[in-house]
Amino acid sequence: MNKKAIYTLEFNKIQEQLVTKASSEGAKAILRKLKIETDINIINEKLDETNDALSRIFQKGSLDFSKVRDIRDSLLRLKMGSSLNTRELLNISDILTLSKQIKEYYEYKEDSLQPSIDALEEATSLNNQIKRCILSEDEIADEASATLSDIRRNKRLSSDKIHTELNRLLNSSSVRNCLQDFVITSRNGRYCLPVKAEYKSQVPGMVHDQSSTGSTLFIEPASVVKLNNDIKELELKEQAEIEVILAKLSASANEYQDVLLSDYELLTNLDVAFAKGNLSKQMKAARPTMNNNGIINIKKGRHPLIEQHVVVPIDIYLGRDFKLLIITGPNTGGKTVSLKTVGLLTLMAQAGLNIPALEHSDIAVFENVFADIGDEQSIEQSLSTFSSHMTNQVKILRHANEKSLVLFDEIGAGTDPTEGAALATSILNHLKNKNVTTMATTHYSELKMYALTTEGVENASCEFDVETLSPTYKLLIGVPGKSNAFAISKKLGLPEYILKDASKRLEEDDIKFEDLVTDLENTRAKLEREKEEITAYKAEIESLKEKLESKNERIDQSKDKILRRANEQAAAILQEAKDYADETIKVMNKSGMSVKELEKRRTEVRTKINKRNEKLKVEPAKLTKHTSSNIEDFKKGMYVRVLTMNVIGRITDIYPTKKQVNVLIGSLSTKMPIKNLEILENYKDPEESKANASKTSTGSSKIKMGKAAHVKTEINLLGYTVDEAISVLDKYLDDAYIAKIPQVRIVHGKGTGALRNGITAYLRGVPYIASFRLGNIGEGDAGVTIVDFK
Repeated sequence: MNKKAIYTLEFNKIQEQLVTKASSEGAKAILRKLKIETDINIINEKLDETNDALSRIFQKGSLDFSKVRDIRDSLLRLKMGSSLNTRELLNISDILTLSKQIKEYYEYKEDSLQPSIDALEEATSLNNQIKRCILSEDEIADEASATLSDIRRNKRLSSDKIHTELNRLLNSSSVRNCLQDFVITSRNGRYCLPVKAEYKSQVPGMVHDQSSTGSTLFIEPASVVKLNNDIKELELKEQAEIEVILAKLSASANEYQDVLLSDYELLTNLDVAFAKGNLSKQMKAARPTMNNNGIINIKKGRHPLIEQHVVVPIDIYLGRDFKLLIITGPNTGGKTVSLKTVGLLTLMAQAGLNIPALEHSDIAVFENVFADIGDEQSIEQSLSTFSSHMTNQVKILRHANEKSLVLFDEIGAGTDPTEGAALATSILNHLKNKNVTTMATTHYSELKMYALTTEGVENASCEFDVETLSPTYKLLIGVPGKSNAFAISKKLGLPEYILKDASKRLEEDDIKFEDLVTDLENTRAKLEREKEEITAYKAEIESLKEKLESKNERIDQSKDKILRRANEQAAAILQEAKDYADETIKVMNKSGMSVKELEKRRTEVRTKINKRNEKLKVEPAKLTKHTSSNIEDFKKGMYVRVLTMNVIGRITDIYPTKKQVNVLIGSLSTKMPIKNLEILENYKDPEESKANASKTSTGSSKIKMGKAAHVKTEINLLGYTVDEAISVLDKYLDDAYIAKIPQVRIVHGKGTGALRNGITAYLRGVPYIASFRLGNIGEGDAGVTIVDFK
């Protein structure tokens, strides 16, 4: 990969950020040398690791890898038979401890990191030995060995004896007056007393030191010399025993050479992966989709080195319908940032890093990235800006191929505009012919025209707001940019006569081209506004749709709940009434009670049912009316208003082909076109309701005792509707049963059979009927039904 382009596109700054996210020195070293891969399989593997690390960070956070220290030199020393010091052994323990923590902390997941986590070895036995023996870098535990424990116990005893003896001397009158200070001190690891120089002879012992003034001598009294010598010997034994302990621990560690090396490398690589994941989290980056087809399609891409609250996301694509993109527009408009964004995001993706863009952004894999961006003036080589750029461009043309990405900033600038434009066009056309993916920024109108007239080349521009004299940093592909020099100058106060003179000096073709660009820009801006409005309307419609669906769902749920409750209540009421009636009938059959008592019981049943029916009453629906030109909206039995006569009638027949119906008005039946009719929904005939009410009323005041005793054995229901007949028949059968008539005859006629079928269905549900049948010949045949009571 071209090192100059890596530096120009500032990939090194991404590396610096990445290094700060790693905890261990080993991972930092790897990230400082992060390689930009060109094999799509390797790239995808590294992107999987980055993305999987990011997923685990979001789920459970990241562990601290700072205690993963490089133990490879220590392992080499072990292989040579050397012993490790306490720090080295603690480093090994830290690695084993972290390996165990990672296996316990992260749940099993089928991702790219799981094999590394599974491969970590805990070496519990070795880790426990090290932790038991070494308390810190400077402290070995007494329990590390029985010998060490005995040595340290003897040291403590000897030390106690020395302090006892010295305290005795401090408190004795013969020595007390000789001391400069009443303390026990230490010199060269031996306990001493601070004696005044003039009393040296009165405190026998060894002089180990004296004060700077010479007035104080630090004397080891003769009585503690042996004890101090004993402590010195014990210290030598202690050090020797510690060496033995470290040698044993080192020997144990040597048995786990392969495990320790593997754990170190695995933990270092995991630290690298989690560093990438943490950088992705910081940048709000997503995994790109890689391809070998030269296709770039970055969605809402952000330059990672510009602060997130400042940078304007861009949509940029090339490589499918065109491989050469020419970006035009004013300075500070974001052209260079667009170039750098594409180049830097490509390098990041090929290094296995997520990119700050939306998911499923497409990034092509390139074998090389070339960039000619920025001020290339070289003082050392005495080259002008143009010469430096041209030197760089010559190198690019020499090495670029169809597997390369080439980025030019202000191509052809720094020289005569006419010659510069011609050179720039030729260079870009050469790269297009070589099928090289190329992006270039320019001010030249010739290049805008070249893009408009050449297949496989596309214009783009960075939007500029002339009113505020500021760029919007939006990249518009398919639209060439304007220089806006005249508009900006006018806004800044340049006199009108100078602008007019300048306009006259422009070529006619230039004026036409700029006018065309202006029209395109105005049209684009208008379409963009309309698109935003449509998007807003769609969002509003979707929101209203969701609210309506939610409301309808709540209504349906309430409706179902109300109907279910009503049905349950109705069923309970009817069941209670039925049970009460059945019980009453049983009592009547068994007791042989008088007609008067039976009539009283019957009245009680009717009263109870009427009370229950009151609970089931629903307010009549509000009458609705409307006209219709559709014959299918008219049904038999429906009530309608005849508009020409302002009277209400009932439909008895329908004639679809003629769009007419037969209407019964009182006793008059007449044909009517449906256009003269108004449909009355929920309408009830008051006369019919009154008749039904009178037929079904069963108050005790209307029950005549004598009537029950003189009930006829036959009832004639000819001319009744099914509902009317059932109502009358119900009362008649009760009276006949109470009067103890064994058999009755129901006359219903043959007709269509509807009345007979309705009566038959009703009789099946009467509990005190033993049987019923159609009449025989001589009894009325199928026109009557014979009923026998229990």
